[in-house]
Formats: sequence, structure tokens, C-alpha cells
Amino acid sequence: MNRDAHFYAVLAFCRACGFKKESAHIIAYASQLVDDAKINLIYFKKSGHNVEHELVDNRLAFFNMATCHSYFRIKTFNYEALINNTCAFHFVPGCKGENFTQKLRCGEESPVILDILSDAFHERDLIKLGIVLHAYADTFAHQGFSGLVSKVNDIKSCEAQSKVSWGLIDRSINFVKQLNQDRFETYFDHFRPAYGHCQAMDYPDLPYLKWSYDYDYSDEFNGSYENVEIDNKERYQRAFRSIKRHVEQYLTQHPQFLDQNLKFKNFELLMNALTLEGTDQQRESNWQRLMIEQGLFTKTDSCLFSYEEDQWLKEAFSNYDRKRFDNRTVEGVQLASDFRNSNWYGFYRAVKWYKKKFFQYCSNYRLSIPN
Repeated sequence: MNRDAHFYAVLAFCRACGFKKESAHIIAYASQLVDDAKINLIYFKKSGHNVEHELVDNRLAFFNMATCHSYFRIKTFNYEALINNTCAFHFVPGCKGENFTQKLRCGEESPVILDILSDAFHERDLIKLGIVLHAYADTFAHQGFSGLVSKVNDIKSCEAQSKVSWGLIDRSINFVKQLNQDRFETYFDHFRPAYGHCQAMDYPDLPYLKWSYDYDYSDEFNGSYENVEIDNKERYQRAFRSIKRHVEQYLTQHPQFLDQNLKFKNFELLMNALTLEGTDQQRESNWQRLMIEQGLFTKTDSCLFSYEEDQWLKEAFSNYDRKRFDNRTVEGVQLASDFRNSNWYGFYRAVKWYKKKFFQYCSNYRLSIPN
């Protein structure tokens, strides 16, 4: 799923279910940050803060908090990153099948993510809830694919059955495809590895799309291909009906986050907005307009119904600089005066909590992942 779902739809549904504005924003921001948190190692200068940290090369550091990686930095494509980031947060294993490769295939409402979600309900931590909701939503959109480079992801004859609002990269792919199908398959073999849903392009992340592909369903990957047709509208609406149910349950257990003055009933309106056709930007703008029209936010709440990727970084580090922090490793960081209460620090701790749970529950379901 893209930002229109992970941030804007999560924000709208959490608010409509009764969360206070600020609480809904924290959940949605944490949900989207899972797709943007690429920094994995921060060396910080000694301060008076008593914070959880690690020693890396005998230096104070925050480590192993990335939840994604850059697709344009080849060094980030390694086993540790794929397991700790891609599998853990974006392709939670369904734990079904006869072998390791099959068990890693992402499954809708994987028992692993359901167990982590259940644990999040016992925490009064909105950031943890947001992180888990991201991974939970992706089990619907990414089901059938694996977070590793794997034969599971080696698909054929990927076709859009409905109109696609092409991005720049996919327009070039479509152009090659129109020229010659053989050239298109060659393009896939040479430039689109069997990683995640890479060979399916961004089709799983377009909430309005109907599409299909052929996959090898055999345990031995012996070339027994079968066609599957997918309606993303149905998948996304099923995902958010479940998310609605879960966040309502969370509110019953944690009523301190409930806005007693908000009464919203028209959830079908949100369901329709969820699968609106158009570009990512058009869908995001529609969510903003809709949330104002429905009284979930006002125009003066703009900081709460918009997403700024580095907002939490700015608040947490007094010497934040966008260019400097746009790296996998960041040196010489200074903590802000209120760092312990910052949302970024909360995200750091929540990610560590999530990763521990992920490996624990995978093991419980007989999927032992070397880490």
C-alpha cells in the first residue's frame, strides 16, 4: 500500500472510529513512517538524557531501527535488511507450506501479525499500534509474495485488467511492453529481480486496480503455473473493515484516547474514497478534502491531516539537517532537550519491540529465521 492508504486512510478511519485528532495523527504517522524510516544507525553525542541506546564500535548509538530501505542504494539489499525490514514489516510470513521458502510467503492476516496486534492492544502506545497496522494492512495487499529474493516472487504474464494511472517509471515499462511481449519478459528477467512484488510493479499498491498474474504453486517450483485474478478494491476494503474493527476494539480498552464529542456513521463514504481511481497525489488530496467536509478535521488542523516525512526527526534532533540525515548511518547527532518525550524516540523503541515480537512469533509457528 502507498501513503494514501497507510497515512490518510488510517488517519481518516481512526478519527472516524472516535480517536482524538492528535491520537489519530500519531497512529497514522507511525503507520506511514514504516515506509520511510531508512536510517539504521545513529551515533549521538553524550548528553544528560537517560535513554535506551546501544554501543556500536564503543560509541553511543541508536541501532537497527530501520523499517525499510532505499531501492536505489544497492548496499541496502542484504539478508539482514531484507529480514529485519522487508519481511518483518511489509511481507509478514503466512507460515504455511512445507518448506522455508513457502512459509515466508506473505499471508493475509498472518497468525504472526495477529499475535503482534493482540500484544499491541495491551500497550498504551499509539506508535506501536500504528506500526502494527502498517504491517497488518500490507498482509492484504502483498499476500502471495515474499520479502526475500525468492522463487515465490518469480511470476509470469502480469497484466492490468483495468486502467492504470501510470507513474513515470511504469509508463516506461508499459511502453516496452507495448513494443513486444518477449522484450517485456526479457526486461523483467534482467532488471526486475524476484524480490517482493517487484515483478508485479506497483500493481498491489494501487487500491482501485484489477490485475492478474501466473505463479508457480508447486512446493518444488517445478513449473506448475496457475493464473490468479485480483481485485484490489475488494482486498483494500476488506483490510480496512478489519482495521475499523480492530481500532474500535482498541478504543474500548483505552478510552482515554476517545473523543466523546465525535459521532461519525458514514463509513461507506470512506470505503469509496479508499479505492478512488487516480494518481497517488489525487487520492491524497481527496482524503484531505473529505476529512474536512465530514468534520473529522478543520482547515486549521492542517498539521494533523498532512504528512511531512521528517517531522519527527526535526523534533527529536537539535542539529537535524535533511541532507545529512538522508543516509543509512548518521554521525554526530545532538539530542533535542525534550528527546525522551519525542515521537521519534517512541518510534525507535516501538520498532525494537516489534522486531523482537516478529522473530518470537515466527519461531512459535515453526518458521525459524536466522537473524
